Amino acid sequence: MKFEFSAGGIVYKKTGKGLEILVAQHSQHHGWVFPKGLIGDYKENETKKETAIREVKEETGVLGKILQPLTPITYWYVFEGQKIKKTVYYFLMEYISGDIKDHDWEMENVEWLLIDKVEKRLTYPSDKQVWKEAKQRIVNSV
Repeated sequence: MKFEFSAGGIVYKKTGKGLEILVAQHSQHHGWVFPKGLIGDYKENETKKETAIREVKEETGVLGKILQPLTPITYWYVFEGQKIKKTVYYFLMEYISGDIKDHDWEMENVEWLLIDKVEKRLTYPSDKQVWKEAKQRIVNSV
């Protein structure tokens, strides 16, 4: 068994349409997710917050400002016959700048969705779980 630790962000912005949330479709498994990536695979001693900001920027083209941490989620998956326990540290982020057209190859699509459309779009139970907490915090803070 292997353990993995990732960090990522749930980014929101206020627009004329309302509150919009950043979601992405992964190029390999085609699931709709929040951007995230492995902690420390890019830079030694990279913090969770640094990883989250970097991964959001790389995968979506968007720079977000961390507002607060969300409850970590844990799930299991199998890769090349090996069972992996993954813990993801998500942060609630506010949009600062950037364009979703500038996303990298890891995501085939990146979209801003109105807050009420997000849960239906998400593919995995772990993303839906963290989304419930994030949505509550967003609604309470604006």
